[in-house]
Amino acid sequence: MLQGNLRKMATESQNGQVIYHLVLGDEQVNVNELLGKKVTLHLDGTIHCTHCKKVTKKSFSQGFCYNCFRKLAACDTCIMSPEKCHFHLGTCREPEWAEQYCMQSHYVYLANSSALKVGITRGDQLPTRWIDQGATQARPLFRVQNRRMSGLVETLFKSQVADKTNWRNMLKGTDIRFDLEHEQERLIGQLYEGLDSLQHEFGLQSITDLSDENETHEFIYPVLEYPTKITSLNAEKTPLIEGTLMGIKGQYWMLDTGVINIRKYTGYQVTLTF
Repeated sequence: MLQGNLRKMATESQNGQVIYHLVLGDEQVNVNELLGKKVTLHLDGTIHCTHCKKVTKKSFSQGFCYNCFRKLAACDTCIMSPEKCHFHLGTCREPEWAEQYCMQSHYVYLANSSALKVGITRGDQLPTRWIDQGATQARPLFRVQNRRMSGLVETLFKSQVADKTNWRNMLKGTDIRFDLEHEQERLIGQLYEGLDSLQHEFGLQSITDLSDENETHEFIYPVLEYPTKITSLNAEKTPLIEGTLMGIKGQYWMLDTGVINIRKYTGYQVTLTF
């Protein structure tokens, strides 16, 4: 039995095999080793803000109290829509935080997480970002100079390809394969005018094409059996979640009783029994 405040699962990839660790306070457990076993998650109703650590009645933006949600740059709308970054306007909530996290090089990538999608992330978040989305294939397209630029490039690609993961389809385990190198060439060919326009406005160094430098990464998830029907488990309505663990993908546990998004309950006090 383990007890503590829940965090999103820590992940690593060993030759494409994804390994998960559930983080409860200072403790971790290898979730892969729990496959095929009966597990129980009990939420006692206590939520601690992941930033200020205070008890909060409700979690905002996956783990923050309302005050932190209102004041932290990590909770601003530009985190979800990076093209709306306003650092250059001098109105960032936390300029020092932004210097560390937003004003650093980012990657624009293609991924296969139930369908073809475009996404962005900091370089130090690869391959974590891909695994958190349940991608079975991923390939960097561009390295760009900051988060705002990654959002502007992503917006171009959103006219041709989705930027969201259909989590229900992702958990069905449908084996769709893409030639991501071919898709990269196809999309760049369609969008080169927009890319040229951004480089003309922000400089040639603002976008680096990685077509000749990268390979397609592939991931295999620890799954014994995919669900035939996706039943979402809500731990706020049913604080005791139990069942046999059949698989892990993205930040989801697939139990024989339903699926639960572990990341959704970041900051919640949880007891794990197995």
